[in-house]
Amino acid sequence: MEYDFRNIELKWQRKWEEMSAYKVSNHSNKPKFYVLDMFPYPSGAGLHVGHPLGYIASDIFSRFKRLKGYNVLHPMGYDSFGLPAEQYAIETGQHPAVTTDQNIKTFRNQLNKIGLSYDWSREIRTSDPAYYKWTQWIFLQLFNSWYDGGSKKARSIKELMAHFATEGNRFFSSDYGAGVFTSGEWNAFNEQQQLDILMNYRLAYSSYGEVNWCEALGTVLANDEVVNGVSERGGHPVVKKKMRQWYLRITEYADRLLEGLEHVQFAESLKEQQRNWIGKSQGAEITFDIKSTALVNNNDEENALLQVYTTRPDTMFGVDFMVLAPEHKLVSKITSSEQQPAIDEYLNYVKSRSERERMAEAKQVTGCFTGAYAVNPFNDRQIPIWIAEYVLAGYGTGAIMGVPCGDQRDYNFANHFGISITNIIGGHYNGQEANSTKDAVLENSGFLNGLVMKAAMEIAISKLEEMGIGKRQVNYRMRDAGFSRQRYWGEPFPITWKDGIAYPIHENELPLALPHVEKYGPGPEGAGPLANITDWVNLPGGSRRETSTMPGYAGSSWYFLRYMDPLNEHEFCSRKASDYWGQVDLYIGGTEHAVGHLLYSRMWTKVLFDLGLIGHDEPYKRLLNQGMIQGASRFVYRVKDANNLFVSSGLKEQYTTSELHVDVSMVDGTILDLQEFKKWKPDFANAEFIL
Repeated sequence: MEYDFRNIELKWQRKWEEMSAYKVSNHSNKPKFYVLDMFPYPSGAGLHVGHPLGYIASDIFSRFKRLKGYNVLHPMGYDSFGLPAEQYAIETGQHPAVTTDQNIKTFRNQLNKIGLSYDWSREIRTSDPAYYKWTQWIFLQLFNSWYDGGSKKARSIKELMAHFATEGNRFFSSDYGAGVFTSGEWNAFNEQQQLDILMNYRLAYSSYGEVNWCEALGTVLANDEVVNGVSERGGHPVVKKKMRQWYLRITEYADRLLEGLEHVQFAESLKEQQRNWIGKSQGAEITFDIKSTALVNNNDEENALLQVYTTRPDTMFGVDFMVLAPEHKLVSKITSSEQQPAIDEYLNYVKSRSERERMAEAKQVTGCFTGAYAVNPFNDRQIPIWIAEYVLAGYGTGAIMGVPCGDQRDYNFANHFGISITNIIGGHYNGQEANSTKDAVLENSGFLNGLVMKAAMEIAISKLEEMGIGKRQVNYRMRDAGFSRQRYWGEPFPITWKDGIAYPIHENELPLALPHVEKYGPGPEGAGPLANITDWVNLPGGSRRETSTMPGYAGSSWYFLRYMDPLNEHEFCSRKASDYWGQVDLYIGGTEHAVGHLLYSRMWTKVLFDLGLIGHDEPYKRLLNQGMIQGASRFVYRVKDANNLFVSSGLKEQYTTSELHVDVSMVDGTILDLQEFKKWKPDFANAEFIL
């Protein structure tokens, strides 16, 4: 007799649903076990084969633990806010609330057909106001907290204000850029001045930062939406623009994020990705004098100061050039009149490049000489100052000292531009990493001659400190996390602005609901679509609501906690529930989230732990990466600066092109269906092809 799997499976799936077979209680005498999948973004295409690859594995393990006598929490929900949902809605001409709801129904139906044992009574979706009320609430906790480096934990901003009122900020000024003030001065400041100062300390803070601005689309683009200086959508020019953004001060948690990796069961390769992203290094910050005709001509001081961070202060005698980030504030001050045209041309080139492109293509050697020189304090040698795109303003001091004999990239740069190279390490300057010659003694290095690297570093730092031009410094590659998106489909910030000051709304006013509009477009001057909804933005008394929205990772940074207590209307999660379930015992998801979601969720967990809201400071005890099912990719080649002009693969070398992924369904082998391609997205309707 043939097994009638369709009807039999359907019968029992209905039975399981009717009897709530997989519903789990927070009150049980059994030992607990929490199994979690990284929840999906509900795309219009429904589940793909990669989803059940992990979901089936977690389901098998959940069933195994139940049979072993455990009370197993195995929930599912949807990461339903963010850019993908918004783009899909725009492309299909629908509202994202409608498409998201439809897509979730499709996902739920498909997951049920697989027969997975989820407790659907705990289902969450990040775009549900009942959920993002608590995302907004947690943001307010971040906004109203600061990181106390002494106790190494987050504390209430009210405690900091009380300290300022009695002690000033002499113990908390150097690392925050707020300047030093006494208690008397603090008490004399008006409200606006005090709140301005506190913004330098908050864990969630607002500041100006550079974004990718596309004039033609009238919007800000994420790095992955910019390809070779043009927008992926439409091929329009993209330039850098400074705008006010929200940030999370994740850098304060760098050491705790590193230390926490020693207490979790993650793949060593994933741990290494996080360590490299955090990028802790020890070295020295050094101040160099600058000689420039531009400073003299501007009636400025003949000497200006340039700060550089280096992990290798022992190589000071081998500095052959300096490189500033093109955005560095000194560039406009020190560039000579002879070099100004070349610098202007290079700056225009850099403005068209996304940060991701600048980092990914560091092997491509580009740069421009400013005409200015730094002075080596150890030997008074004048060192040419260049700018180059591979140096980023947000890393370290935005300036590096080039030591070709100890660094391959510096060697390539010097070799490309014909800069003379000083030999200082063991008689070699062939571009090897300096660490490979750590046992070799220094030569041509003045008072450091004959010393090995470790001893030379200590003496060099001591000398710099003695001269008053340097100090021992610990730096991190990781930067504070950008937390603003100029989009519609995301959590509104529970913030109002008045006279340039940000004020949090009262917790009783949460959730601040996303206003419903049938159609929306970018706001003025790069602001989000919410800026166009003036009756929502403008409030009595001259206040205005924040018009950016939170990024997609906001809701996913704490969703594992909401599953523990999903129907609680009074708390994001009760302490009783979080203490019972504790850490996720087994978390299954992809390595592509190693330096995004996994880092952010670890930080949020530590903040909530610091504030006494939960009892554990790491969210996941064990993480399993399920791997990826590989598939073929196809690309089309767009001609740069030609908008909708494309060339076939055989001609791409004759043009300057950018690659765009194309849906493989419209490709037969290597032949693109041109008519289907034009129908694929509205931007491509008038595409032209050179074949």
